[in-house]
Amino acid sequence: MPTDQLLLFIAAGLLLNLTPGPDVLYVVSNALRGGARAGMVAALGITAGCFVHIFAAAVGVSALMAASATAFSLLKWAGAAYLLYVGLRLLWPVPGAPLPLGEEPGTAAQPQYANTTRATFLRGFWTNALNPKVALFFLAFVPQFIAPEMDNKPLAFLLLGLLFTFNGLWVNFGWAAAAALLARRSGRVQRSLRLLDRLAGVLFVGFGIKLALTAAPQS
Repeated sequence: MPTDQLLLFIAAGLLLNLTPGPDVLYVVSNALRGGARAGMVAALGITAGCFVHIFAAAVGVSALMAASATAFSLLKWAGAAYLLYVGLRLLWPVPGAPLPLGEEPGTAAQPQYANTTRATFLRGFWTNALNPKVALFFLAFVPQFIAPEMDNKPLAFLLLGLLFTFNGLWVNFGWAAAAALLARRSGRVQRSLRLLDRLAGVLFVGFGIKLALTAAPQS
């Protein structure tokens, strides 16, 4: 790939990753609640979910899903149900149960922190892995930068997808650091976490409904 085209791919990817969505919301919410480390764990989970779509698209699974209304619908409803579950848990939390977006402030030193970290990572993973729109995005975006004469197109797709996801990881790390800094400098943020949970809950429910209403792509 020519250098100028590669730089264009990187710049476009960074701009797309900066756009707020479910991923950014999940990272920022965890960082505000549990600090930069919690936000970065959330970002790593989201990145792991992206790997599923990249490898699937590289071997043609995502193309099959894009052509099959049934496959698309199954993954779409699973993703929408998960987003709705997270949103409703935030709006109406179960007494004594951990919130879907991570640990309470100051729990990082507690023995159960490892379990909370694992849960934060897995929630980030499933938020991304169950979203068919992520797979369709990779199928629509990445091939534009692969030359028709390139010999090994699956390998090119895989490498570009990994580069896009790697750059997105650092963008999410930046969101996490910025949110954690804001939380440390503003006592109001810590005192308003319940309001934040409700706002995040409404947004996650909205994302879930939007995903549920997404039409299958035309073959």
